[in-house]
Amino acid sequence: MHIDIQYALDQHSDYLPDANQILCWANTVLNSQNVNGEVTVRIVTTEEITLLNENYRHKPSPTNVLSFPADLPDIVDLPLLGDIILCAEVINFEAENQNKTAPAHWAHMVIHGILHLLGFDHITDTEAKQMETLETEILSGLGYANPYIPTDNE
Repeated sequence: MHIDIQYALDQHSDYLPDANQILCWANTVLNSQNVNGEVTVRIVTTEEITLLNENYRHKPSPTNVLSFPADLPDIVDLPLLGDIILCAEVINFEAENQNKTAPAHWAHMVIHGILHLLGFDHITDTEAKQMETLETEILSGLGYANPYIPTDNE
């Protein structure tokens, strides 16, 4: 497994997980699915994620996480899973507004993004239930509460 972590912003942001935390979260989700591959985790500004969200999803607004699965031809045999892009400002804002600790919400977003790289989605109710159950199990194993149940604080 190889996880490349990029900080594309001023690291004096409110809260940013360190590389060891991100590695732990990413490796935990990949191990839970018995997947060995390469992932890039890029932490960006609101401006960068807004541009990406507009260009690739036609939504001219910021979002918390974007996933870009690798789309390699069948003849290319590389373990590239893809990239996840995380917006520090949005994730920290959501954590505060949802009464979650920043590390718990960051862990959830990393896990959520990587599950998208692995083909999980939440378009239908059935898909959403499957993905949310898996996220909750992985987060629980890391000591975090169910992110889909409102709490006073973790």
